[in-house]
Amino acid sequence: MPTRAPGDGKPTIGTVAAEAGVSRATVSRAFSQPHRLKAETVERVLAVAQRLGYSMNPMAKALSTGRSGNLALVVPDIANPFFPPMIRAIEQRADQAGYAVFLANTNEDPAREDLLLTRLAMQVDGFVIASSRMTENAIKAHAERHPVVLVNREVADIARVLIDTTAGVTQAVEHLAGLGHREIAYLGGPHRSWSNSQRKRTVKRVGERAGLTVTMLPGRLSSYELGRHAVADLLATSATAVIAFDDLLAHGILTGLTERGLVVPRDFSVIGCDDVLAAQTYPPLTTVSSRSAEAGAAAIDLLAGRLGNDGTSSNDRLLLDTSLVVRATTGPAPRKRR
Repeated sequence: MPTRAPGDGKPTIGTVAAEAGVSRATVSRAFSQPHRLKAETVERVLAVAQRLGYSMNPMAKALSTGRSGNLALVVPDIANPFFPPMIRAIEQRADQAGYAVFLANTNEDPAREDLLLTRLAMQVDGFVIASSRMTENAIKAHAERHPVVLVNREVADIARVLIDTTAGVTQAVEHLAGLGHREIAYLGGPHRSWSNSQRKRTVKRVGERAGLTVTMLPGRLSSYELGRHAVADLLATSATAVIAFDDLLAHGILTGLTERGLVVPRDFSVIGCDDVLAAQTYPPLTTVSSRSAEAGAAAIDLLAGRLGNDGTSSNDRLLLDTSLVVRATTGPAPRKRR
């Protein structure tokens, strides 16, 4: 196999193509759109490029492909433990597909979300927007300008990955009913959250079907402290069990109940959602399973497919089912709540 002679100057895309036995276009795709090539072809091209000391100039790559090689992930609350597994999975999957990822945090503010998407638009090829708080019209406006994949937000004609908690929350309500609880509560999360709306509807529907009295406690955001302070409102009801919007709120509830001398699950049962804090609570938290990492990886696959024109539709809709994970924070309903 021919090699570059000393003094020939910096290797070019043509040098790599000749040594790897492929076209210049194939070399370009190996760097910019590796998902469009066979894995062995990509490995051969990259191995030759590394041996020759060749790296594709980002500006040249953008000019030749019309792409920046960058994607953006937008999340509402980077501190919420639901999102780090998703972020990690997205970065890994994007790296495998040849993309770098910009991360933007909106602090649950739809106006900030809209602003960040506008600012990043010139720097990225597409967006993954997780749990968007923007209006449907605002989301569609951005999707008309750039490829967009949504996670946990249902908007027609936009590709989306939905963690469907219907099955898991249904099992949670039925689990409490089976333990003899006749009055339960639901502590909500952010009111703009698609997941919160889905969980709230499911608790109400399944609870009424099981003959339970269901009290809905409104939420604003999701945090440990808000869960802790919500215990006062929770105990003002006659409920003997609560299903929280997520594990973060449930963790705060556990603390608030303990501060008031109540023992979980003897005196009160608690269920969370998303299964991200089970090992960090005492007792270990009964919760609805999470598939945030899988959702993130699937979203990148959909976005890379759209960018690669592999037939992926802008209206693709992927549902990920969930189930109840029973641990130690649920027990038989007390005869009389303390």
